[in-house]
Amino acid sequence: MGWLIMIAAALAIGAGLGWFVRHDKGALQFLAAALLLALAGYSWQGRPALEGAPKRPPEREQVPDGDFANLREDLLGRFDRAWTWMNIADGYQRRGDTEGAARVLQQAVRRNPRSADLWVAYGYALVVHGGGMMSPASQFAFSRAARLAPDHPGPRFFYGLALAQGGNYDEAERIWREVLAASPPGSQYRAAVEERLRAIAQARASGQIPAPVPRPAPAPAPSR
Repeated sequence: MGWLIMIAAALAIGAGLGWFVRHDKGALQFLAAALLLALAGYSWQGRPALEGAPKRPPEREQVPDGDFANLREDLLGRFDRAWTWMNIADGYQRRGDTEGAARVLQQAVRRNPRSADLWVAYGYALVVHGGGMMSPASQFAFSRAARLAPDHPGPRFFYGLALAQGGNYDEAERIWREVLAASPPGSQYRAAVEERLRAIAQARASGQIPAPVPRPAPAPAPSR
């Protein structure tokens, strides 16, 4: 069947092009040589008897929502422009496309450079895409968010969450304790901070993570 189709196609092409070059002997010879070369190539490389086996595109593993997606509405805005961008990025995260999520939020901060919430989301997305490691780009994003909203707990809380994800529990604990001390008693996010501080304490008690490294005492001021 494959050969019949190939021969029919060659005859149709030859008849169609031959009409235009029928008065040019050299062009006719060139056309005949090209068609014969095509048939020779098909006889050498063609495998009409093989069954088709189209490859399906690789499927990404579905990933459940992480801490950021579960907590961001309690600490960041909701039902606003930033919330819309973060929902789009969440969709990429759930499909396991961490690079796509980071790119969405990169575009978001370019269009909304004064949004602290989007800078927080972008910084955390970069950490997730980096396998839990804090890169200079994610550090910059969290710093930018903190400068835009110095009194807001969201940038500091999620910065601590990103540090803990990378194994820096001492610094995460220090930041969360500061956030907890500044949080009102009835705030929505206070319970989330307390829960993570308890988790760190329990992990240390069970030996899963090391005890905190004591900070060196400040040097005494020189006497005059």
